[in-house]
Amino acid sequence: MSADPFRTRDHVPDFDERVIEYERRSADTRMALSMTADLCYGDSEQEKLDLFFPAGGRVGLPVHMFIHGGYWRMFSKRDFSYVAETVIAAGAIAAIIDYALMPAVRMAEIVGQVRKAKRWIADNIAIYGGDPDRLTVSGHSAGAHLATFLLVLDEPSPPVKGALLLGGVYDIKPLQDSFLQPLIGLTDQEVEDCAPLHQRYRPGIGVSILHGDRETEPFREQASAFADYLDGQGCLVSLRRLENADHMSSVRDLGLPDSEAGRSLVKTIRKS
Repeated sequence: MSADPFRTRDHVPDFDERVIEYERRSADTRMALSMTADLCYGDSEQEKLDLFFPAGGRVGLPVHMFIHGGYWRMFSKRDFSYVAETVIAAGAIAAIIDYALMPAVRMAEIVGQVRKAKRWIADNIAIYGGDPDRLTVSGHSAGAHLATFLLVLDEPSPPVKGALLLGGVYDIKPLQDSFLQPLIGLTDQEVEDCAPLHQRYRPGIGVSILHGDRETEPFREQASAFADYLDGQGCLVSLRRLENADHMSSVRDLGLPDSEAGRSLVKTIRKS
């Protein structure tokens, strides 16, 4: 039997080493950068975010929100603090968010938490020197899936000014036949309500869709299909393949400002 194309560990031999690297780099970032940790954007224990700040004055700075992946069931904001290195290099405030994990909660609740975090940032970031009208977002894997719900037509103002979606899952139906189904139990209703390919998006938003050239076929195909879908709704879409990158190395590189992924993130932020 061929390996499950959605089980990342089967396709990235150094999976565990990458996870350790994320943790180590994130710990270094928290030591090196000015930050405010564990700000509550909601009432539950998981509804928290960390802010990281560039050096110098804080007046009207752009703001970037990062949403981690992990198939909605693993990782936390602390594993991806290092992404703030690229955000800071772009001269922006980084907001790295947490959310509750499946199966303890259902997917619609996670979507709601991400939208709540965005509203908290929009309402409060001026206190920390940020401009809510210069907010951009990125996400990796399940985080890219969740980020799409900040681009929908009914998302309250201020609208997100741009998005970078990396290695995302945009059609969740195939996951019901993957290794993931016994772990999170995706329902048919979740497939219908929480699929990015079933939403309506705000025209004119710039969206950069990236995937590694070593991703498995479903990730490559879904990136192309979602780019076409957004283009058909009037979004300003670019689709890019990252050379020599897999599902784990691409998000590692997002925290390296001089990498291909890092440069794309800086460009997304500076366009705001």
